[in-house]
Amino acid sequence: MALRGSSPDPAPVVPAAPAVADDVAGVLAAARAGGAAAFEALYRRYAPVAHGVALARVGPSDAEDVVQDVFVALHRSLTTLRDPAALASWVRSTAAHAAVDRLRRRARAGRPEPLSDVATRAAAVGDEGAALRARVLAAIQGLPEAYREALVWRLVEGLPGPEIAARTGLTPGSVRVHLHRGMAQLRAALTEDRPR
Repeated sequence: MALRGSSPDPAPVVPAAPAVADDVAGVLAAARAGGAAAFEALYRRYAPVAHGVALARVGPSDAEDVVQDVFVALHRSLTTLRDPAALASWVRSTAAHAAVDRLRRRARAGRPEPLSDVATRAAAVGDEGAALRARVLAAIQGLPEAYREALVWRLVEGLPGPEIAARTGLTPGSVRVHLHRGMAQLRAALTEDRPR
């Protein structure tokens, strides 16, 4: 703070933002031109969306791989993506397809591991936190798809409702409805599943 009559404090140095997240069209154009910072901005904006879809479908063991698959596909498809407004839907759809592919590969490899098995194993070794997380995620996976993804985006990714709407292309009203109905169904599922 500067005293009266003295020179003012120097302005703090603030690093420049790599790309404005709200300007999807500009960021997408910069990424098409080979801008690594722009592609990184796309990743920061849409990775939680892809991760949420993956967690809701394949669980934590393969979620990171699904996210990686989505962004490899995005990098390859940059020149063909014409409508920036459709990018959120493209990410969600690609993540869903990548998750289905993971489930198929997992089944062919003979390693289907439902989250209920993960919860049982975690409880057996005394990791109650991991057991609870796996139990909740297994209950979420039993919900309808729209509720499942919205809950993962909110509860796991930590995105507030308006941010979910902005990043996914859903309307704020539909996000509110999905979260409200999903929470009601999740509470019911967890109450039924509660160990006695």
